[in-house]
Amino acid sequence: MILPVLLWSDLLIYTLIASVGLFLWQLRKNPQAKKRWSGVFSSKVGMASFIVILFYILISLLDSLHFRESLPRLENSSHQEVAYSSDVKSVLDKVLIRLNSRNESTYSAPFSLHSFAKENMTDANGSVYRDYPRLKNGGSHLNDADERAWDVLWRSLLAIIAGMIIAAIPIGLHRYYLARKKEKGLASNNSIPWHVAYICVTLISIIACWMLSLSEFYHILGTDKVGEDVLYQSIKAIRTGVLIGTLATLVTLPLAIILGISAGYFKGWVDDVVQYIYTTLSSIPGILLIAASVLLIDVYIETHSEQFNLTTLRSDFKFLALCGILGLTSWTGLCRMLRAETLKVSQLDYVQAAHAFGVSHRRVIGKHILPNVTHLILIAIVLDFSMFVLAEAVLSYIGVGVDPDMYSWGNMINAARSELSRDPVVWWSVSAAFILMFTLVLAANLFSDEVRNAFDPNTAKGDA
Repeated sequence: MILPVLLWSDLLIYTLIASVGLFLWQLRKNPQAKKRWSGVFSSKVGMASFIVILFYILISLLDSLHFRESLPRLENSSHQEVAYSSDVKSVLDKVLIRLNSRNESTYSAPFSLHSFAKENMTDANGSVYRDYPRLKNGGSHLNDADERAWDVLWRSLLAIIAGMIIAAIPIGLHRYYLARKKEKGLASNNSIPWHVAYICVTLISIIACWMLSLSEFYHILGTDKVGEDVLYQSIKAIRTGVLIGTLATLVTLPLAIILGISAGYFKGWVDDVVQYIYTTLSSIPGILLIAASVLLIDVYIETHSEQFNLTTLRSDFKFLALCGILGLTSWTGLCRMLRAETLKVSQLDYVQAAHAFGVSHRRVIGKHILPNVTHLILIAIVLDFSMFVLAEAVLSYIGVGVDPDMYSWGNMINAARSELSRDPVVWWSVSAAFILMFTLVLAANLFSDEVRNAFDPNTAKGDA
């Protein structure tokens, strides 16, 4: 039996997905916005980066379905109440159960069959010698190290074939949907490069199948100091990176939009107050403000320990608090841009005409001001997302990031500080965190460029 567990961060990600679905549904009623978003996905770069971001979001969603498993009942106690484990797991943990259950004693390099460090060992005659011990799980099915190359090659070939077959299912269904749509005479956007989406889906499917298949027999990204698989840590950290970028951005937007547009539209004392607020906040070093806020959160958790009877609840609370702190300290840049753009738009002829006809301020802002600054908001959303993902890594590196019990790329990089000073260097932990974080940030930045090209009225594509 399992007991579903709903964390606050889980609830927020479900709400976010529902909001995106509602936005897409409403988008069908707005031909102009629909045309501009089609321009985003008509780009090969935009389509490829979107598929990568979508894959990261899918992993985050699987890691947000939490539950607790029931403990085994005692013998001869049929009326005993069901007790549940204090360990909160997710659906992703079940998918990666082989990765999490095949730990070693200490460091091991990627695809290695032996430990990274020498240990005292005893031979058949009772003599003690130092050598690299064989791993308990990594490559344990092999009798000799010479078999490793052919075994990896053969299993890689099988994984590639499986990945292509799995990718063929959604691609085939989509091709069938497009064919049926064409038969019914419904219009379709022929400018969208679906072949790019098919290639990205195939590559992601092959890579995922290759990692999952070979990770059952090898530690393909090695293990850390306590013998935990680095690939498992890297994948589990995806949820932290995606959520901290998304939730912190959502905290930033309301403050920046309301205060920025109000300052530029109403001017006068409203503008003075808003400028005073964001100028004062900008004058405080951000890292000091965030560190002080995180320390206050730690004090609250320690003094109200009865509210956090599970380690996961404590980690989730600190994580959400960090998202809020990052959002509350990072809205000034977008607010300043929106103020400047609103000052310019509010002087245009049609806005002045709306005032002359007695149109209310709320309607002028909703119909004329907000649509003309939407491109800045959309660009800021994606750029802030990338900034917050990187900020989490920096904050965890200096010890004021997410809870140490929570998987994150920042915690992996922080733990790798001592590993980089070893001789030889333990390089795989920081490399794994860097590659996954770099891929997400690069995809977000490329996607933001396409959004800017499609929505910015000052670009040629936007004017078209």
